[in-house]
Amino acid sequence: MKYMIMLFGSQRDYDAITGKGEGAWPVEEVAAMHAFMEKWNRELVESGEFVDAQGLTAPVHARRISLRDGAPVVTDGPYAETQEVLAGYTIVECDSFDRATEIAARLADTPHPAGTTTQGEWHVDIRPIAETTADFDL
Repeated sequence: MKYMIMLFGSQRDYDAITGKGEGAWPVEEVAAMHAFMEKWNRELVESGEFVDAQGLTAPVHARRISLRDGAPVVTDGPYAETQEVLAGYTIVECDSFDRATEIAARLADTPHPAGTTTQGEWHVDIRPIAETTADFDL
């Protein structure tokens, strides 16, 4: 079965990682995070469990379409009411939800600068991917 591991972040996280504003990460810390993620992905490729992975641009580059009074309304991001957004995803194909959980749990070791607000607030979601309508009610 395929599972999507969804990583979340905020505009503040994107700013810190790209060296903007208060709490900007040192270049070495950003490099350590990227190296960790590359290793994590490479191990999934080597195990045959990797399907796809993509990072998403900062929330400031997002647009939300909503329906109001029957008409679409476009709102540019970031959205003040949203603390976090989908930052990226990885799709794995593995034997069980437990195995997908083990894979995602390894992300808890992603390097962060000491004292950043990301530590302690970090989480990922894992969801089975519905490949047929029968999969919607696993």
